[in-house]
Amino acid sequence: MQIHVVQPGQSLFNIARTYNSTVGAIAGANELPNPNDLVVGQALVIPIVGSYYWVQPGDSLYSIARRFGTNYQTLARVNGIPVNRPLTIGLRLYIPPTPKKSAEINAYAEPLGGTVSPVLEQSARSAAPHLTYLAPFSFQIQRDGTLKEPPLNNFRRIAENSGAILLMAVTNLEEGQFSTELGRLILTNEQLQNTLLDNIIATAKRLNFRDIHFDLEHLPRELRENYNAFLRKAKARLSAQGFLMSTALAPKTSAAQAGEWYEAHDYRAHGQIADFVVIMTYEWGYSGGPAMPVSPLPQVRQVIEYALTEMPASKIMMGQNLYGYDWTLPFVPGSVARAVSPQQAILLAADNNVSISYDTKAQAPHFDYTDSNEKRHTVWFEDARSIQAKFNLVKELGLRGVSYWKLGISFPQNWLLIENNFDVVKR
Repeated sequence: MQIHVVQPGQSLFNIARTYNSTVGAIAGANELPNPNDLVVGQALVIPIVGSYYWVQPGDSLYSIARRFGTNYQTLARVNGIPVNRPLTIGLRLYIPPTPKKSAEINAYAEPLGGTVSPVLEQSARSAAPHLTYLAPFSFQIQRDGTLKEPPLNNFRRIAENSGAILLMAVTNLEEGQFSTELGRLILTNEQLQNTLLDNIIATAKRLNFRDIHFDLEHLPRELRENYNAFLRKAKARLSAQGFLMSTALAPKTSAAQAGEWYEAHDYRAHGQIADFVVIMTYEWGYSGGPAMPVSPLPQVRQVIEYALTEMPASKIMMGQNLYGYDWTLPFVPGSVARAVSPQQAILLAADNNVSISYDTKAQAPHFDYTDSNEKRHTVWFEDARSIQAKFNLVKELGLRGVSYWKLGISFPQNWLLIENNFDVVKR
């Protein structure tokens, strides 16, 4: 599979000819919102086996092979050239596919307004073949230890038909916010904990959930050991019933990191107790903050590399956003950026006749435009290049896999790249 970045003057027709593909194949694979109006800088996934590479100054068969995870003898053989022949700049080389890594993939599905929309259900159905876990969000803890269940509609059948398992996300959400008070109530009351675990086990058995996933957030530092003790108790009870147990963790870079979202999340303890963790490596750029990449690669790497000092790579699922944001400039505290899908971002660039740039440090696409009211905007989003950069990090560091927030957002390139990079584990 090839990632191609649209250059000035290019059309789908000449791009297809370059890669011995077809207009229909490329348009269909990318579900192009603008097949007749490509944007300069737009990334396209070319659905071919293997990829092509054009020789650059300083390249050798050895350096090219190393870059693509193969060997120079194989490159020479498949391209019909002598091993010791100097390479001509601009020569097109075919790069054969390399063996795929096994990975677990999770995706959260958040019904809004108390219902599962047709768009969300179809998104879950399309994604499920690429998933190890499907996670309806969320089962909200009540103050008496019961659970408020999300609408599930056909999620169970979708998971069963695709070989995915249901992950039961249990949260301390109240009225749309993570509640410190609710967290404190549960984590300091043994009787409520026992009632809660009884209800979790009964609900999971009734609805066929196989992983119990605790996402308790906005907890103060003094509840850190309470949370750890609760997880140990939960793990013992859940394992005895045949359930997996996982947790969600805020993106920390040290054990001493201060802040209300971080201090009660003990990476080392979670790594010891849970079967796996989801690290929420996104929202550096967020709706209520200034314009910046949502999940810039250097920051993601820093979090994961810290996590690796506290737990094995085989327990870490890297969080990944499926969305971007459109910020109105200049940023004013209290303002809220608009969430956009990658498809919507491309249409915005096309409608405003602006090209897409790519930040090679952050590994993220972006563009600026001016709206009809003469307001300036900056958009940061995800594309095939930014996702491939994260997948390369997962493979480099030997992580368990990737967890997506969240389904219902159109990003067909992501799922194609999962197929190309990983053998998705089915439990």
